[in-house]
Amino acid sequence: MENKDAYEQENERPWSRERYREFGLCPSPTRPDLPWGPCDVASVLDGVVSKTPDSIALVGRHGALTYQALDAQVHAAAAMMASRCGITPGMRVAASCGNHVELIVAFLAVQRLGAIWVGINKAYAPPEKSYLIKDSGASLFLCDQATAEIAQSWDAVVDGTTRVLQMEPGRDDCTWSLGLQSFMGATRPAIQIDPFAPAAIAYTSGTTGFPKGVVHSQHNMMLTALISTEYSGDGVPETVRGTALPLTILNLMILGPLAAFATGARHVNLDRIDAAGVAEWIAREKIANISLVPTIAYDLLTKPDIDQDDLRSLRWLVIGGSSVPKKLPDIYRKRFGRRMTVGYGLTEGPNGVAKTHEHSPDVAGVIGRPLPHLDMAILDEQGTELPRGSTGEIAFRPAQAGRWAHIYTPALGYWRNPEATAKLLRNGWVHTGDVGLQDEAGEFHIRDRGSDLILRGGANIYPAEVERVLRMHAGVRDCAVLGRPDERLGQTVAAFIEPADPGQPENALIETLAQLCADNLAAYKCPAHWHVCAMPRNAMGKIVKTALTDRLNG
Repeated sequence: MENKDAYEQENERPWSRERYREFGLCPSPTRPDLPWGPCDVASVLDGVVSKTPDSIALVGRHGALTYQALDAQVHAAAAMMASRCGITPGMRVAASCGNHVELIVAFLAVQRLGAIWVGINKAYAPPEKSYLIKDSGASLFLCDQATAEIAQSWDAVVDGTTRVLQMEPGRDDCTWSLGLQSFMGATRPAIQIDPFAPAAIAYTSGTTGFPKGVVHSQHNMMLTALISTEYSGDGVPETVRGTALPLTILNLMILGPLAAFATGARHVNLDRIDAAGVAEWIAREKIANISLVPTIAYDLLTKPDIDQDDLRSLRWLVIGGSSVPKKLPDIYRKRFGRRMTVGYGLTEGPNGVAKTHEHSPDVAGVIGRPLPHLDMAILDEQGTELPRGSTGEIAFRPAQAGRWAHIYTPALGYWRNPEATAKLLRNGWVHTGDVGLQDEAGEFHIRDRGSDLILRGGANIYPAEVERVLRMHAGVRDCAVLGRPDERLGQTVAAFIEPADPGQPENALIETLAQLCADNLAAYKCPAHWHVCAMPRNAMGKIVKTALTDRLNG
Protein backbone atom coordinates (compact mmCIF):
# COMPACT_ATOMS: atom_id res chain seq x y z
CA MET A 1 0.00 0.00 0.00
CA GLU A 2 2.02 2.90 -1.28
CA ASN A 3 -0.89 5.35 -1.39
CA LYS A 4 -1.40 7.32 1.81
CA ASP A 5 -5.18 7.28 1.62
CA ALA A 6 -5.23 3.52 1.05
CA TYR A 7 -2.87 3.06 3.97
CA GLU A 8 -5.00 5.09 6.33
CA GLN A 9 -8.35 3.65 5.20
CA GLU A 10 -7.87 0.83 7.68
CA ASN A 11 -8.76 2.82 10.78
CA GLU A 12 -8.03 -0.03 13.17
CA ARG A 13 -4.30 0.47 12.62
CA PRO A 14 -2.92 2.53 15.51
CA TRP A 15 0.13 3.50 13.45
CA SER A 16 -0.72 6.30 11.03
CA ARG A 17 2.00 7.86 8.91
CA GLU A 18 1.99 10.83 11.25
CA ARG A 19 2.68 8.56 14.19
CA TYR A 20 5.59 6.93 12.37
CA ARG A 21 7.06 10.38 11.80
CA GLU A 22 6.49 11.28 15.46
CA PHE A 23 8.83 8.47 16.50
CA GLY A 24 11.36 9.04 13.71
CA LEU A 25 10.36 5.91 11.77
CA CYS A 26 9.41 4.96 8.21
CA PRO A 27 6.52 2.55 7.53
CA SER A 28 7.23 -0.44 5.36
CA PRO A 29 6.83 0.50 1.67
CA THR A 30 5.33 -2.94 0.95
CA ARG A 31 3.19 -5.45 2.86
CA PRO A 32 4.13 -8.87 1.44
CA ASP A 33 2.86 -12.24 2.65
CA LEU A 34 5.32 -14.85 3.90
CA PRO A 35 5.61 -17.93 1.63
CA TRP A 36 4.96 -20.29 4.56
CA GLY A 37 4.62 -20.34 8.31
CA PRO A 38 2.85 -17.95 10.71
CA CYS A 39 2.31 -14.44 9.36
CA ASP A 40 3.17 -12.75 12.66
CA VAL A 41 4.66 -13.46 16.07
CA ALA A 42 1.26 -13.16 17.77
CA SER A 43 0.03 -16.32 15.99
CA VAL A 44 3.28 -18.32 16.07
CA LEU A 45 1.89 -20.92 18.51
CA ASP A 46 -1.51 -21.37 16.87
CA GLY A 47 -0.74 -24.10 14.35
CA VAL A 48 1.07 -26.32 16.84
CA VAL A 49 -1.57 -25.81 19.56
CA SER A 50 -4.28 -26.96 17.16
CA LYS A 51 -2.35 -30.04 15.95
CA THR A 52 -0.07 -31.26 18.75
CA PRO A 53 -0.97 -29.29 21.89
CA ASP A 54 0.79 -31.71 24.25
CA SER A 55 4.18 -31.51 22.53
CA ILE A 56 6.89 -29.77 24.56
CA ALA A 57 7.46 -26.15 23.60
CA LEU A 58 9.80 -24.74 26.24
CA VAL A 59 12.30 -26.15 28.70
CA GLY A 60 13.98 -24.06 31.40
CA ARG A 61 15.75 -24.43 34.72
CA HIS A 62 12.47 -24.51 36.63
CA GLY A 63 10.43 -26.81 34.42
CA ALA A 64 8.89 -27.32 30.99
CA LEU A 65 5.74 -26.18 29.21
CA THR A 66 3.74 -27.90 26.48
CA TYR A 67 2.49 -25.78 23.60
CA GLN A 68 -0.99 -25.72 25.12
CA ALA A 69 0.34 -24.70 28.55
CA LEU A 70 2.57 -22.04 27.01
CA ASP A 71 -0.37 -20.65 25.04
CA ALA A 72 -2.46 -20.47 28.21
CA GLN A 73 0.28 -18.63 30.08
CA VAL A 74 0.68 -16.16 27.22
CA HIS A 75 -3.08 -15.46 27.31
CA ALA A 76 -2.88 -14.91 31.08
CA ALA A 77 0.18 -12.65 30.81
CA ALA A 78 -1.46 -10.52 28.10
CA ALA A 79 -4.63 -10.16 30.18
CA MET A 80 -2.61 -9.21 33.25
CA MET A 81 -0.57 -6.58 31.40
CA ALA A 82 -3.70 -5.09 29.80
CA SER A 83 -5.88 -5.14 32.92
CA ARG A 84 -3.45 -4.27 35.70
CA CYS A 85 -0.79 -2.30 33.82
CA GLY A 86 -2.88 -0.66 31.10
CA ILE A 87 -0.77 -1.94 28.21
CA THR A 88 -2.32 -1.19 24.81
CA PRO A 89 -1.02 -1.41 21.22
CA GLY A 90 2.08 0.68 20.62
CA MET A 91 3.09 0.96 24.29
CA ARG A 92 6.55 -0.25 25.25
CA VAL A 93 7.23 -3.13 27.65
CA ALA A 94 10.83 -3.65 28.76
CA ALA A 95 12.27 -6.75 30.40
CA SER A 96 15.59 -7.63 31.99
CA CYS A 97 15.79 -11.27 32.95
CA GLY A 98 17.94 -14.35 32.49
CA ASN A 99 17.14 -17.14 30.04
CA HIS A 100 14.00 -18.44 31.70
CA VAL A 101 10.58 -19.53 30.52
CA GLU A 102 8.97 -16.41 32.01
CA LEU A 103 10.89 -14.18 29.60
CA ILE A 104 9.49 -16.00 26.56
CA VAL A 105 5.95 -15.87 27.95
CA ALA A 106 6.26 -12.11 28.47
CA PHE A 107 7.65 -11.56 24.96
CA LEU A 108 4.83 -13.47 23.28
CA ALA A 109 2.22 -11.71 25.43
CA VAL A 110 3.54 -8.31 24.40
CA GLN A 111 3.28 -9.32 20.74
CA ARG A 112 -0.33 -10.46 21.17
CA LEU A 113 -1.18 -7.07 22.65
CA GLY A 114 0.34 -5.26 19.67
CA ALA A 115 2.73 -3.56 22.09
CA ILE A 116 6.47 -3.05 21.59
CA TRP A 117 9.07 -5.29 23.26
CA VAL A 118 12.30 -3.84 24.66
CA GLY A 119 14.82 -6.45 25.77
CA ILE A 120 17.47 -5.19 28.20
CA ASN A 121 20.54 -7.30 28.88
CA LYS A 122 20.63 -8.36 32.52
CA ALA A 123 24.42 -7.80 32.52
CA TYR A 124 24.03 -4.06 31.87
CA ALA A 125 24.92 -1.67 34.66
CA PRO A 126 22.02 0.24 36.30
CA PRO A 127 22.77 3.52 34.43
CA GLU A 128 22.63 1.64 31.12
CA LYS A 129 19.29 0.06 32.00
CA SER A 130 17.89 3.37 33.19
CA TYR A 131 18.85 5.04 29.91
CA LEU A 132 17.08 2.39 27.81
CA ILE A 133 13.95 2.62 29.97
CA LYS A 134 13.83 6.38 29.52
CA ASP A 135 14.74 6.42 25.83
CA SER A 136 12.14 3.81 24.90
CA GLY A 137 9.48 5.39 27.07
CA ALA A 138 8.64 1.99 28.55
CA SER A 139 5.36 1.92 30.47
CA LEU A 140 6.21 -1.39 32.13
CA PHE A 141 9.53 -2.87 33.26
CA LEU A 142 9.77 -6.58 34.14
CA CYS A 143 12.80 -7.51 36.24
CA ASP A 144 14.07 -9.38 39.29
CA GLN A 145 13.77 -8.05 42.84
CA ALA A 146 17.33 -6.68 43.03
CA THR A 147 16.88 -4.65 39.84
CA ALA A 148 13.42 -3.53 40.92
CA GLU A 149 14.86 -2.04 44.11
CA ILE A 150 17.54 -0.14 42.19
CA ALA A 151 15.00 1.06 39.63
CA GLN A 152 13.01 2.93 42.27
CA SER A 153 15.49 5.81 41.99
CA TRP A 154 15.32 6.10 38.18
CA ASP A 155 13.64 9.22 36.82
CA ALA A 156 11.13 7.31 34.69
CA VAL A 157 10.01 5.28 37.71
CA VAL A 158 9.96 8.23 40.12
CA ASP A 159 7.80 10.36 37.81
CA GLY A 160 5.39 7.49 37.19
CA THR A 161 6.17 6.97 33.51
CA THR A 162 7.36 3.41 34.10
CA ARG A 163 5.77 0.82 36.35
CA VAL A 164 8.06 -1.93 37.71
CA LEU A 165 6.79 -5.50 37.99
CA GLN A 166 8.91 -8.16 39.69
CA MET A 167 9.50 -11.34 37.71
CA GLU A 168 11.47 -13.90 39.72
CA PRO A 169 11.87 -17.12 37.70
CA GLY A 170 10.98 -20.24 39.65
CA ARG A 171 9.10 -18.39 42.39
CA ASP A 172 5.33 -18.67 42.72
CA ASP A 173 5.07 -15.80 45.21
CA CYS A 174 6.45 -12.96 43.04
CA THR A 175 4.18 -10.37 41.46
CA TRP A 176 4.48 -11.87 37.98
CA SER A 177 3.58 -15.42 39.03
CA LEU A 178 0.70 -14.30 41.24
CA GLY A 179 -0.67 -12.21 38.38
CA LEU A 180 -0.54 -15.14 35.97
CA GLN A 181 -2.38 -17.30 38.48
CA SER A 182 -5.13 -14.68 38.78
CA PHE A 183 -5.67 -14.49 35.02
CA MET A 184 -5.32 -18.16 34.04
CA GLY A 185 -8.21 -19.07 31.79
CA ALA A 186 -8.15 -15.71 30.00
CA THR A 187 -8.90 -15.73 26.29
CA ARG A 188 -6.86 -14.25 23.48
CA PRO A 189 -6.82 -10.42 23.41
CA ALA A 190 -9.37 -9.01 20.96
CA ILE A 191 -6.72 -7.04 19.10
CA GLN A 192 -6.11 -7.07 15.35
CA ILE A 193 -2.37 -7.35 14.83
CA ASP A 194 -0.69 -5.37 12.07
CA PRO A 195 2.37 -7.50 11.17
CA PHE A 196 4.15 -4.46 9.74
CA ALA A 197 3.75 -2.13 12.72
CA PRO A 198 6.55 -1.51 15.26
CA ALA A 199 6.83 -4.60 17.47
CA ALA A 200 10.29 -4.57 19.07
CA ILE A 201 13.12 -2.16 19.79
CA ALA A 202 16.58 -3.71 19.71
CA TYR A 203 19.24 -1.41 21.06
CA THR A 204 22.58 -1.38 19.32
CA SER A 205 25.73 0.02 20.89
CA GLY A 206 25.95 3.73 20.20
CA THR A 207 28.51 5.25 17.86
CA THR A 208 28.09 8.54 19.74
CA GLY A 209 28.22 7.07 23.23
CA PHE A 210 24.54 6.20 23.66
CA PRO A 211 22.68 3.21 22.20
CA LYS A 212 20.23 3.59 19.31
CA GLY A 213 17.00 1.64 19.20
CA VAL A 214 16.39 -0.29 15.98
CA VAL A 215 12.68 -0.92 15.43
CA HIS A 216 11.43 -4.13 13.80
CA SER A 217 8.01 -5.46 12.86
CA GLN A 218 6.47 -8.84 13.62
CA HIS A 219 6.66 -9.65 9.91
CA ASN A 220 10.40 -9.04 9.83
CA MET A 221 10.99 -11.12 12.95
CA MET A 222 9.03 -14.08 11.59
CA LEU A 223 10.74 -13.86 8.21
CA THR A 224 14.24 -14.10 9.67
CA ALA A 225 13.12 -16.96 11.95
CA LEU A 226 11.87 -18.92 8.93
CA ILE A 227 15.05 -18.20 6.97
CA SER A 228 17.07 -19.55 9.90
CA THR A 229 15.21 -22.87 9.92
CA GLU A 230 15.59 -23.29 6.16
CA TYR A 231 19.29 -22.45 6.17
CA SER A 232 20.12 -24.89 8.95
CA GLY A 233 17.91 -27.64 7.58
CA ASP A 234 16.45 -28.06 11.06
CA GLY A 235 12.94 -26.85 10.36
CA VAL A 236 11.21 -29.95 11.70
CA PRO A 237 9.38 -30.62 14.98
CA GLU A 238 11.97 -33.21 16.03
CA THR A 239 14.68 -30.57 16.28
CA VAL A 240 15.67 -29.39 19.75
CA ARG A 241 16.97 -25.84 19.64
CA GLY A 242 18.89 -24.23 22.47
CA THR A 243 19.97 -20.70 23.35
CA ALA A 244 22.73 -19.94 25.84
CA LEU A 245 23.33 -16.29 24.97
CA PRO A 246 20.98 -13.65 26.43
CA LEU A 247 17.46 -13.94 25.04
CA THR A 248 16.90 -10.28 25.84
CA ILE A 249 18.90 -9.74 22.62
CA LEU A 250 16.19 -9.65 19.94
CA ASN A 251 18.30 -11.51 17.36
CA LEU A 252 18.61 -14.45 19.73
CA MET A 253 14.91 -14.42 20.61
CA ILE A 254 14.27 -14.80 16.88
CA LEU A 255 16.90 -17.47 16.16
CA GLY A 256 15.95 -19.51 19.23
CA PRO A 257 12.32 -19.57 20.44
CA LEU A 258 10.64 -18.06 17.36
CA ALA A 259 12.46 -20.37 14.94
CA ALA A 260 11.52 -23.35 17.13
CA PHE A 261 7.86 -22.36 17.53
CA ALA A 262 7.47 -21.67 13.80
CA THR A 263 8.19 -25.34 13.10
CA GLY A 264 6.66 -26.94 16.21
CA ALA A 265 10.05 -27.74 17.68
CA ARG A 266 11.27 -27.65 21.27
CA HIS A 267 13.35 -24.79 22.63
CA VAL A 268 15.68 -25.05 25.62
CA ASN A 269 16.56 -21.92 27.61
CA LEU A 270 20.12 -22.43 28.82
CA ASP A 271 20.87 -20.48 31.98
CA ARG A 272 24.63 -21.13 31.92
CA ILE A 273 27.23 -19.92 29.42
CA ASP A 274 30.31 -21.74 30.71
CA ALA A 275 31.40 -24.72 28.62
CA ALA A 276 30.63 -27.26 31.35
CA GLY A 277 27.15 -25.83 31.86
CA VAL A 278 26.39 -25.74 28.13
CA ALA A 279 27.59 -29.35 27.76
CA GLU A 280 25.37 -30.38 30.66
CA TRP A 281 22.30 -28.86 28.99
CA ILE A 282 23.14 -30.37 25.60
CA ALA A 283 23.54 -33.85 27.08
CA ARG A 284 20.37 -33.69 29.18
CA GLU A 285 18.04 -32.20 26.55
CA LYS A 286 19.64 -33.70 23.42
CA ILE A 287 20.04 -30.25 21.85
CA ALA A 288 20.67 -30.40 18.09
CA ASN A 289 20.93 -26.74 17.10
CA ILE A 290 22.57 -24.00 19.15
CA SER A 291 24.25 -20.64 18.49
CA LEU A 292 27.39 -19.87 20.46
CA VAL A 293 30.05 -17.20 20.44
CA PRO A 294 33.53 -18.44 19.44
CA THR A 295 34.93 -18.48 22.97
CA ILE A 296 32.23 -20.82 24.31
CA ALA A 297 32.42 -23.03 21.20
CA TYR A 298 36.21 -23.24 21.48
CA ASP A 299 36.03 -24.21 25.15
CA LEU A 300 33.22 -26.67 24.48
CA LEU A 301 35.25 -28.54 21.83
CA THR A 302 38.69 -28.36 23.47
CA LYS A 303 38.46 -28.43 27.27
CA PRO A 304 39.66 -31.79 28.62
CA ASP A 305 36.93 -31.90 31.28
CA ILE A 306 34.17 -31.84 28.62
CA ASP A 307 33.10 -35.33 27.60
CA GLN A 308 32.65 -35.04 23.85
CA ASP A 309 30.19 -37.92 23.96
CA ASP A 310 27.84 -35.53 25.79
CA LEU A 311 27.70 -33.45 22.60
CA ARG A 312 26.73 -36.25 20.22
CA SER A 313 23.22 -34.79 19.64
CA LEU A 314 24.67 -31.60 18.12
CA ARG A 315 24.07 -31.29 14.38
CA TRP A 316 24.29 -27.55 13.83
CA LEU A 317 26.61 -25.36 15.88
CA VAL A 318 26.40 -21.76 14.71
CA ILE A 319 29.43 -19.60 15.43
CA GLY A 320 28.86 -15.88 15.31
CA GLY A 321 29.54 -12.56 16.90
CA SER A 322 33.29 -12.07 16.65
CA SER A 323 36.59 -13.15 15.23
CA VAL A 324 37.42 -16.75 16.03
CA PRO A 325 40.43 -18.40 17.69
CA LYS A 326 42.88 -19.56 15.02
CA LYS A 327 42.51 -23.26 15.84
CA LEU A 328 38.72 -23.34 15.94
CA PRO A 329 38.00 -23.88 12.19
CA ASP A 330 40.13 -27.04 12.09
CA ILE A 331 38.63 -28.32 15.34
CA TYR A 332 35.14 -27.64 14.01
CA ARG A 333 35.73 -29.50 10.73
CA LYS A 334 37.15 -32.49 12.57
CA ARG A 335 34.13 -32.62 14.91
CA PHE A 336 31.30 -31.95 12.42
CA GLY A 337 32.83 -33.05 9.13
CA ARG A 338 32.20 -29.75 7.39
CA ARG A 339 33.53 -26.26 7.26
CA MET A 340 32.63 -23.85 10.02
CA THR A 341 30.15 -21.22 8.85
CA VAL A 342 31.07 -17.60 9.41
CA GLY A 343 28.14 -15.24 9.57
CA TYR A 344 27.79 -11.51 9.02
CA GLY A 345 24.83 -9.80 10.57
CA LEU A 346 23.72 -6.76 12.49
CA THR A 347 20.94 -5.58 14.75
CA GLU A 348 19.52 -3.56 11.88
CA GLY A 349 19.00 -6.80 9.88
CA PRO A 350 17.84 -8.26 12.20
CA ASN A 351 20.09 -11.29 12.39
CA GLY A 352 22.20 -12.68 9.58
CA VAL A 353 22.76 -10.91 6.31
CA ALA A 354 25.40 -13.16 4.75
CA LYS A 355 27.15 -16.46 5.50
CA THR A 356 30.12 -18.36 4.16
CA HIS A 357 29.71 -21.77 2.57
CA GLU A 358 31.88 -24.77 1.81
CA HIS A 359 33.48 -23.11 -1.23
CA SER A 360 34.01 -19.61 0.14
CA PRO A 361 37.67 -18.52 0.02
CA ASP A 362 39.52 -19.34 3.21
CA VAL A 363 40.81 -15.84 3.93
CA ALA A 364 40.35 -13.37 6.77
CA GLY A 365 37.32 -11.11 6.38
CA VAL A 366 35.29 -13.25 4.01
CA ILE A 367 31.55 -13.21 4.81
CA GLY A 368 30.32 -15.22 1.83
CA ARG A 369 27.04 -14.55 0.07
CA PRO A 370 23.72 -13.01 1.14
CA LEU A 371 20.99 -15.15 2.64
CA PRO A 372 18.15 -15.97 0.21
CA HIS A 373 15.81 -13.19 1.30
CA LEU A 374 18.41 -10.47 0.61
CA ASP A 375 20.52 -8.92 -2.12
CA MET A 376 23.84 -7.29 -1.21
CA ALA A 377 25.95 -4.69 -2.95
CA ILE A 378 28.94 -2.44 -2.47
CA LEU A 379 27.98 1.24 -2.82
CA ASP A 380 29.94 4.45 -3.22
CA GLU A 381 29.22 7.63 -1.25
CA GLN A 382 26.48 8.59 -3.72
CA GLY A 383 24.74 5.23 -3.33
CA THR A 384 25.82 3.89 -6.71
CA GLU A 385 26.69 0.20 -7.01
CA LEU A 386 30.41 -0.36 -7.52
CA PRO A 387 31.97 -3.01 -9.76
CA ARG A 388 33.45 -6.17 -8.27
CA GLY A 389 36.81 -5.66 -6.64
CA SER A 390 35.97 -2.09 -5.56
CA THR A 391 35.87 -1.08 -1.90
CA GLY A 392 32.83 0.73 -0.56
CA GLU A 393 29.93 0.50 1.87
CA ILE A 394 28.15 -2.83 2.37
CA ALA A 395 24.40 -2.46 1.79
CA PHE A 396 21.48 -4.86 1.42
CA ARG A 397 17.85 -4.86 0.32
CA PRO A 398 15.01 -7.36 -0.34
CA ALA A 399 15.96 -10.10 -2.80
CA GLN A 400 14.82 -9.25 -6.31
CA ALA A 401 14.51 -12.86 -7.52
CA GLY A 402 13.90 -16.34 -6.18
CA ARG A 403 11.42 -17.86 -3.73
CA TRP A 404 11.97 -15.08 -1.20
CA ALA A 405 11.86 -12.20 -3.67
CA HIS A 406 10.41 -8.96 -2.28
CA ILE A 407 9.41 -10.63 1.02
CA TYR A 408 11.88 -8.86 3.32
CA THR A 409 10.86 -5.52 4.76
CA PRO A 410 13.67 -3.38 6.22
CA ALA A 411 13.84 -2.14 9.77
CA LEU A 412 11.41 0.69 10.42
CA GLY A 413 14.28 2.91 11.53
CA TYR A 414 15.81 4.17 14.76
CA TRP A 415 13.49 5.02 17.65
CA ARG A 416 13.00 8.79 17.94
CA ASN A 417 15.96 9.41 15.63
CA PRO A 418 14.74 10.53 12.18
CA GLU A 419 18.21 11.64 11.04
CA ALA A 420 19.71 8.22 11.73
CA THR A 421 16.67 6.55 10.13
CA ALA A 422 17.11 8.58 6.95
CA LYS A 423 20.81 7.67 6.84
CA LEU A 424 20.07 3.97 7.35
CA LEU A 425 17.28 3.70 4.75
CA ARG A 426 18.26 5.39 1.50
CA ASN A 427 17.18 4.63 -2.07
CA GLY A 428 15.81 1.21 -1.25
CA TRP A 429 18.97 -0.03 0.49
CA VAL A 430 19.81 -0.65 4.14
CA HIS A 431 23.19 1.03 4.68
CA THR A 432 25.40 -0.80 7.17
CA GLY A 433 28.23 1.71 7.55
CA ASP A 434 30.66 -1.21 7.18
CA VAL A 435 33.35 -1.19 4.50
CA GLY A 436 33.86 -4.16 2.22
CA LEU A 437 34.11 -5.47 -1.33
CA GLN A 438 32.76 -8.19 -3.60
CA ASP A 439 35.38 -10.29 -5.33
CA GLU A 440 35.27 -11.53 -8.92
CA ALA A 441 33.68 -14.82 -7.82
CA GLY A 442 30.82 -12.96 -6.13
CA GLU A 443 31.97 -13.49 -2.55
CA PHE A 444 31.70 -10.58 -0.13
CA HIS A 445 34.51 -9.53 2.18
CA ILE A 446 34.39 -7.11 5.11
CA ARG A 447 37.30 -4.74 5.47
CA ASP A 448 36.24 -2.57 8.41
CA ARG A 449 33.26 -2.58 10.74
CA GLY A 450 31.87 0.88 11.30
CA SER A 451 33.18 3.07 14.09
CA ASP A 452 36.04 0.78 15.19
CA LEU A 453 33.64 -1.81 16.58
CA ILE A 454 35.23 -4.06 19.22
CA LEU A 455 34.10 -7.70 19.13
CA ARG A 456 34.79 -9.25 22.53
CA GLY A 457 33.69 -12.84 23.02
CA GLY A 458 30.71 -12.33 20.73
CA ALA A 459 29.60 -9.01 22.24
CA ASN A 460 29.64 -5.77 20.26
CA ILE A 461 31.31 -2.83 22.01
CA TYR A 462 31.52 0.63 20.49
CA PRO A 463 34.51 2.62 21.74
CA ALA A 464 32.35 5.73 22.01
CA GLU A 465 30.31 4.11 24.78
CA VAL A 466 33.38 3.54 26.93
CA GLU A 467 35.00 6.86 26.00
CA ARG A 468 31.87 8.73 27.09
CA VAL A 469 32.13 7.23 30.57
CA LEU A 470 35.88 7.88 30.84
CA ARG A 471 35.38 11.55 29.94
CA MET A 472 33.01 11.92 32.87
CA HIS A 473 36.12 12.11 35.09
CA ALA A 474 37.77 15.50 35.47
CA GLY A 475 41.20 13.88 35.51
CA VAL A 476 40.87 12.79 31.87
CA ARG A 477 41.93 15.34 29.29
CA ASP A 478 41.20 12.95 26.42
CA CYS A 479 40.98 9.25 25.78
CA ALA A 480 40.74 6.58 23.10
CA VAL A 481 39.39 3.04 23.34
CA LEU A 482 40.45 0.24 20.99
CA GLY A 483 40.19 -3.51 20.65
CA ARG A 484 43.29 -5.49 21.58
CA PRO A 485 43.73 -8.87 19.84
CA ASP A 486 43.10 -11.84 22.11
CA GLU A 487 43.50 -15.52 21.21
CA ARG A 488 40.43 -16.69 23.13
CA LEU A 489 38.04 -13.72 23.18
CA GLY A 490 38.88 -12.32 19.75
CA GLN A 491 39.45 -8.87 21.24
CA THR A 492 39.57 -7.23 24.65
CA VAL A 493 39.05 -3.57 25.53
CA ALA A 494 42.09 -1.32 25.83
CA ALA A 495 41.91 2.29 27.06
CA PHE A 496 44.45 5.02 26.34
CA ILE A 497 44.21 7.92 28.79
CA GLU A 498 45.67 11.39 28.39
CA PRO A 499 45.57 12.85 31.92
CA ALA A 500 44.49 16.41 32.63
CA ASP A 501 47.40 16.66 35.04
CA PRO A 502 50.45 14.71 33.77
CA GLY A 503 51.88 14.81 37.27
CA GLN A 504 49.10 12.84 38.97
CA PRO A 505 49.87 9.23 39.98
CA GLU A 506 48.95 6.89 37.12
CA ASN A 507 47.90 3.95 39.27
CA ALA A 508 45.47 6.05 41.30
CA LEU A 509 43.91 7.48 38.13
CA ILE A 510 43.52 4.04 36.57
CA GLU A 511 41.97 2.63 39.74
CA THR A 512 39.45 5.47 39.86
CA LEU A 513 38.57 5.12 36.16
CA ALA A 514 38.19 1.36 36.47
CA GLN A 515 35.65 1.86 39.25
CA LEU A 516 33.85 4.54 37.21
CA CYS A 517 33.51 2.07 34.32
CA ALA A 518 32.33 -0.70 36.64
CA ASP A 519 29.60 1.59 38.00
CA ASN A 520 28.35 2.71 34.58
CA LEU A 521 29.02 -0.10 32.10
CA ALA A 522 28.37 -3.80 31.73
CA ALA A 523 31.41 -5.76 32.91
CA TYR A 524 32.32 -6.96 29.42
CA LYS A 525 32.63 -3.36 28.20
CA CYS A 526 35.12 -2.33 30.91
CA PRO A 527 38.76 -1.92 29.81
CA ALA A 528 41.07 -4.81 30.61
CA HIS A 529 44.19 -2.90 29.59
CA TRP A 530 45.16 0.65 30.53
CA HIS A 531 47.73 3.01 29.04
CA VAL A 532 48.42 6.53 30.31
CA CYS A 533 50.19 8.61 27.68
CA ALA A 534 50.14 11.68 25.45
CA MET A 535 47.92 11.11 22.42
CA PRO A 536 49.32 10.98 18.88
CA ARG A 537 47.45 13.61 16.87
CA ASN A 538 47.20 14.72 13.27
CA ALA A 539 47.41 18.26 11.92
CA MET A 540 43.75 18.83 12.79
CA GLY A 541 44.36 17.82 16.41
CA LYS A 542 42.44 14.56 16.13
CA ILE A 543 43.70 11.40 17.83
CA VAL A 544 45.37 9.01 15.37
CA LYS A 545 43.98 5.67 16.48
CA THR A 546 46.08 3.75 13.97
CA ALA A 547 49.20 4.85 15.85
CA LEU A 548 47.68 3.56 19.09
CA THR A 549 46.80 0.28 17.36
CA ASP A 550 50.45 -0.08 16.36
CA ARG A 551 51.39 0.25 20.05
CA LEU A 552 48.96 -2.54 20.98
CA ASN A 553 50.27 -4.83 18.26
CA GLY A 554 53.91 -3.86 18.68
